[in-house]
Amino acid sequence: MIDYAGQVAVVTGAGRGLGRLYALDLARRGASVIVNDVGGSMGGDGHDTSVADRVVDEICAAGGHAVASHDSVASAEGGQAIVDAAVQNFGRLDVVVSNAGIFNSIPFEQISAPDWRQMLRVHLDGGFYLSQPAYKVMMKQSYGRFVFISSSAGNFGQPMEAHYAAAKTGLVGLSNVIAIEGAAHGIASNTVLPTGFSRMVSETVGDEKFLTESGFMRAIQPDLVVPLVTFLASRNCTFTHRNYSACAGRYARVFVGLGDGWLAEDGTHPTAEDIESHLDDVSRTDAFTVPDSIVDEVLQVCERRGISAMPDNADVAFPASRS
Repeated sequence: MIDYAGQVAVVTGAGRGLGRLYALDLARRGASVIVNDVGGSMGGDGHDTSVADRVVDEICAAGGHAVASHDSVASAEGGQAIVDAAVQNFGRLDVVVSNAGIFNSIPFEQISAPDWRQMLRVHLDGGFYLSQPAYKVMMKQSYGRFVFISSSAGNFGQPMEAHYAAAKTGLVGLSNVIAIEGAAHGIASNTVLPTGFSRMVSETVGDEKFLTESGFMRAIQPDLVVPLVTFLASRNCTFTHRNYSACAGRYARVFVGLGDGWLAEDGTHPTAEDIESHLDDVSRTDAFTVPDSIVDEVLQVCERRGISAMPDNADVAFPASRS
């Protein structure tokens, strides 16, 4: 059994959905958990302390150890306060699962500057505001694990989510650098691109028939994401600088592939016309799969699972799943 006895974990956005499941599994395995959640709406409005408190009660009732944090990751002060809660209550910090986020769907041409900034402030800025003070604690300990919750919406694209996609993929860049700089200090950092049924899906899809009858929706049970996050956050995970997708019980590494391309002759000065004439070589991916969108990933999983993404005769367009 992967054991977290003696370790302390911060899980943000842990009051509901996938975040709650991450916190529960880490606590079940012996971790002392800071359950962080402001208790707001999916769009980022409001505040409800009981959301995090209920998960703490759930963990403690099962014999575990947990403390609630109601601070927002969207400010440097909030990120520091979350880390301070771990150190002050449990004396150290071993794991950060950066999961807090908001979500809304807006066509690209309609995204306002405040829409853009709010999304990046919670996801990307929040990832930084939390990870930097946590990193400093982990450096002193010579050990730490970061798991950033990214999204296929960014890596592969998703309509009406330019702001969300940019913020989520920004976390991949953040994780990559933490992985490189943290290696000398025993700190590993990886990302997970989860697809799981949650309010992010149910409140945005809206079509009850689709939600209840789609084979894919039934397949993306949120608990199927948890094993990947639990492993990556553990001592058993000895690698860093990687990205993994969890979708309907299929777990796979996600990577940016680089083809051999076309090598111009030494000493020459290629022109745009040379690029065009060698475009097949420049663009070749050979055995690599490079999805054009998040929908491609979903449909590939559906095909391998032998399930339909749509209920028969459903009068709705297939919506990309939300991570």
